[in-house]
Amino acid sequence: MAGSQPDASVRQDGGVQPAPSTHRFVQAGAVKLHYLDYGTENLPPMLCVHGSAANAHWFDFVAAQLSKEYHVIGLDLRGHGDSEPVDPPSYTYAAYASDIDQAVKALGLRDFVLVGHSMGGTVCLVYAATYPGRVKQFVVVDSTVNLSAERIGKMRSIGSGPGKSYASKEELVSRYKLRPGESLAKPEVVRHIASHSCEQAEDGTWRHKFDRAVYATREVFDGRPLWSEIKIPTLLVRGDRSGRITQEVYEDVKARCPQVELADVTHTDHHVTLDNPTGFLAAVEPFLAKDL
Repeated sequence: MAGSQPDASVRQDGGVQPAPSTHRFVQAGAVKLHYLDYGTENLPPMLCVHGSAANAHWFDFVAAQLSKEYHVIGLDLRGHGDSEPVDPPSYTYAAYASDIDQAVKALGLRDFVLVGHSMGGTVCLVYAATYPGRVKQFVVVDSTVNLSAERIGKMRSIGSGPGKSYASKEELVSRYKLRPGESLAKPEVVRHIASHSCEQAEDGTWRHKFDRAVYATREVFDGRPLWSEIKIPTLLVRGDRSGRITQEVYEDVKARCPQVELADVTHTDHHVTLDNPTGFLAAVEPFLAKDL
């Protein structure tokens, strides 16, 4: 592992501020993964995993509160954020889950809380089902575990293109949008995320900071059968304006995983931790407190 200086805290309107964090790296087999360490190492561990084309900073606005009770770590998946891409591309759920397994062992995490948003929720489902024994509680945030063929086709089409480039970082940040969904995040929050989601290319232009092969090679995958393997306390968190975790989806998961609970967060679309950080915390903290 290697460390660097903590990120500077940026004040936001309404009292919402991103938590300071330290940049670190961990070797997961052949892949070097980046993660954000939000501190409080003496507390029980919590590992947070972002969605597709995102990065660990998606948890910046909830980490400060969570760090009061947990040692919070936000992981960049391979090909995302500051983690290494892989060539030839290998961005399967099994590969992501294997990375988590190796990173968790390298970091010595045991009896930890696992939090996954969107694609990260499915990655965490694969990890928890395939590598049981280390996760204590499981939180899945607005995740679709069975994407339609149409949706996957669109993602592959997007990823196969060259992607947009911008003359300056400011231009990219000013035009950045949270997708999918219609995010309700404050402009200051979106700007913060954008500033951590871009990098300068060799030609001097600025681009989004993820390997486009993540989209171009997105696999068809149905994670629903894996819920039968989950035996630990589990919470599904859904945004009230997002249609990903429908009542039908919840009932299907409940039939396979009887201990699962459901919590709704109001005034939020898909990016729950950004749209309504305080609502997310209000939904998740009572669940987490049961085993503290």
